[in-house]
Amino acid sequence: MVLDSKIPSGPLEQKWSKHKMDSKLINPANKRKFTVIIVGSGLAGGAAAASLAEMGYQVKCFCYQDSPRRAHSIAAQGGINASKNYQNDGDSVRRLFYDTIKGGDFRAREGNVYRLAEVSGNIIDQCVAQGVPFAREYGGLLDNRSFGGSQVSRTFYARGQTGQQLLIGCYQALEKEIHKGGVKMYPRTEMLDVVLVNGHAKGIVVRDLVTGEISSHAADAVILATGGYGNVFFLSTNAMGCNVTAAWRAARRGALFANPCYTQIHPTCIPVSGDYQSKLTLMSESLRNDGRIWAPKSQEVAAKLREKKITAGDVAEDDRDYFLERKYPSFGNLAPRDISSRAAKEACDDGRGVAPTGLGVYLDFRDATKRLGEDTIRSRYGNLFQMYDKIAGEDPYKGPMMIYPAVHYTMGGLWVDYNLMSNIPGLHVLGEANFSDHGANRLGASALMQGLADGYFVIPTTIANYLVTQKPGSISTSMPEFKQTETETKERTNKLHNINGKRTVDSFHRELGLTMWNDCGMARSREGLTAAIQKIPQIREEFWQNVRIPGSGANVNSELEKAGRVADFLEFGELMCYDARDREESCGGHFRVEHQFFDTDPEVIAGSTQAGEAKRHDEHFSHVSAWQYNGNDHAPTLHKEPLVYEDVHVSIRSYA
Repeated sequence: MVLDSKIPSGPLEQKWSKHKMDSKLINPANKRKFTVIIVGSGLAGGAAAASLAEMGYQVKCFCYQDSPRRAHSIAAQGGINASKNYQNDGDSVRRLFYDTIKGGDFRAREGNVYRLAEVSGNIIDQCVAQGVPFAREYGGLLDNRSFGGSQVSRTFYARGQTGQQLLIGCYQALEKEIHKGGVKMYPRTEMLDVVLVNGHAKGIVVRDLVTGEISSHAADAVILATGGYGNVFFLSTNAMGCNVTAAWRAARRGALFANPCYTQIHPTCIPVSGDYQSKLTLMSESLRNDGRIWAPKSQEVAAKLREKKITAGDVAEDDRDYFLERKYPSFGNLAPRDISSRAAKEACDDGRGVAPTGLGVYLDFRDATKRLGEDTIRSRYGNLFQMYDKIAGEDPYKGPMMIYPAVHYTMGGLWVDYNLMSNIPGLHVLGEANFSDHGANRLGASALMQGLADGYFVIPTTIANYLVTQKPGSISTSMPEFKQTETETKERTNKLHNINGKRTVDSFHRELGLTMWNDCGMARSREGLTAAIQKIPQIREEFWQNVRIPGSGANVNSELEKAGRVADFLEFGELMCYDARDREESCGGHFRVEHQFFDTDPEVIAGSTQAGEAKRHDEHFSHVSAWQYNGNDHAPTLHKEPLVYEDVHVSIRSYA
C-alpha cells in the first residue's frame, strides 16, 4: 500500500495557497445536491458542520451527547495559539510552524504544520466576529499569554474557560444553520459503524441512545470529528464518555490508524487520590506562566511533607528544587509537556514526591502573588483556583497546588492526507481524531487551533476534491451494503448484551487501563510492551465471556454504551502496544527506557543535551507508522509514510 500524502509541490509558504487554487470548485446550485455526514459536534465537527452548511451542502451532524454544547472541547482551559504577534515579541507564522514541528520532536509533516500556523490568525478573527470574549488588555486589544514550548506570547484566552467560550461561538454558528435547515442534528445518537459502497465511505450505522433503535444514514461523504482515545488508560483527563469507537470501527473497515503510541501525558493534573476515581482533573498549562514547579531537594523533607509533619511553607528556599528552571533554563516552567512530565516523574521516582501517594510535586504561586498581587492572580486564574479548592480541599491562594502528570491528549489518529481524507475514499477525519499536525507531542493551546483550523478553513476547501468525483444523491440506505452493515451491528450489540457474565464493564476497563499505564504509559520498554501484547487478548477474551450488562438494549442503557466502547478499547489498546514496541526510539510522548541519552554519550559530554532526554533514531524512524487492522487473531500490518524535511533542520530537541 502506497501512502500518498498529496502534499502540494513548491515552496512551503505557497503550498496551501497553491492547493486552494488547484482544488476543485462546486457551484452553489450543485452544492445543495450533496449530503455530508459529520460525526462529532465539538470544535472540529461543529465548525465543519456550520461552515459546510453555510456554503450550501446538506449536513447531517451526529453526537452522543444531549447537545453539541456538551462536546468535550468545552473542557479545554488555557487558550488557543495564533501567530498574530500582538505582543511585538518576534512571533510569526514561521516561528509558530517551527515551534510546533520542534515540539512534536520532528515527527509531523512540514506541509500540514505550516498550513496550521498559516490559518491560525484567521481563527482568532472568526471567533472575535462570533463574539468569543477573549481576554483584553486595558486599552481594549486582545491579550496574550505564554504556553509551553514557546518563548513568545501567542496564546489567546478567556480566563480558564477558553474551550467553553470557543464552543459556544461554534455552537451559535451551528444553531444558525440548523434553524436555516442546512444542518439536521442528531443528538444522543452514537455511530457504531461506517458503511462502504464500492470501497467508498457512504454512510454510517447508529444507535439511538434513548430508544435503542439501530438505523442507517447515507451521504456522499463522511467526516469523523470524534476526538481522541486517551480513555484507553481508564484514568485520564478526558470526560468519561470520550471513546475510540467511531475511529476504531472505521479502522476495522480498513482505515489505517497512524502513530497510536503517541499519547500525551499532561504535567499539571490533580494527583490521583484513590482507587475509587474514574477520571482525573486537568489544571490548565496556563498556570505555569506564574506558578513555579518544585519538589524538595531531599527525600527526608519530602517524607515529612507526605506525612503532613510540615507544610510547603516550612520548606526553606535553599531546600527547594525548581527542577524545570534548573534543567531547562531557557524555557523554565514553560518547557513542553512531555519534557515537563518526565521531569516530574523523575523527581517522584527519586523519592521526592510530596503527595500522600508519593506521586505529586508542587505548583507554587507564592512569588507571583507577592509580585503581582492576589487580585491579578485571581483575575487570570480565579476559576481554576476555585476548581482546585473544590476538588483538593486546599486553598491555592494560601499554599501551593499539588500536581502530577496524567494522560491527556492523543497525537495519533486515523491516517489522512493533505485533504484530510483517510485511505478510505470519502472518509475524512478532523481534529484530534486524525494524526496529522502534532507529531509525537502537542504543544499546549494547539488542540483548539487544529480543531477550528480543520473545521472552519481546511475541510470547506478540500472536501470538494472528493465530491466532484461523485454523483450526488446516488446512495441510499436501501442498498445491500447498508442492510449488511446494519445486520452486523445488531448482531454485535446483541452478542454483547447476551453474555450475562459476572463482571462489570468498568472492572474490565480498569484492568485494561492499569495494564496500559504500567506498560505503555510514561515509560515503556520492549519487555513491558511484549507482556502487554500477551495480556490484553486475555482480558479481551474474558470480557466477551464474562461481562455483565444489566437492563435492555431497547431503551437507555449506559452500561451497554460503555461495553461497546470498552470492547473497542480492548482491541485498540493492543494496536497501541504493537506501535510502541515497533518504534525503537524515544520521541515526544513516546519514551522507551532503552533509548535515552546517558552520561557516557558524546552528545551529553559535549553539552548539547542532558542525560535522561529522549533519543530519536531518525535514520530508522523518520516516518509515520500507519497500521492496518487484520482481525484479533492476526498481528496488524505496518505501512510507512516517510517524513521528508526540506525547510527544517532536524536536530536534538533542546530547551536548555
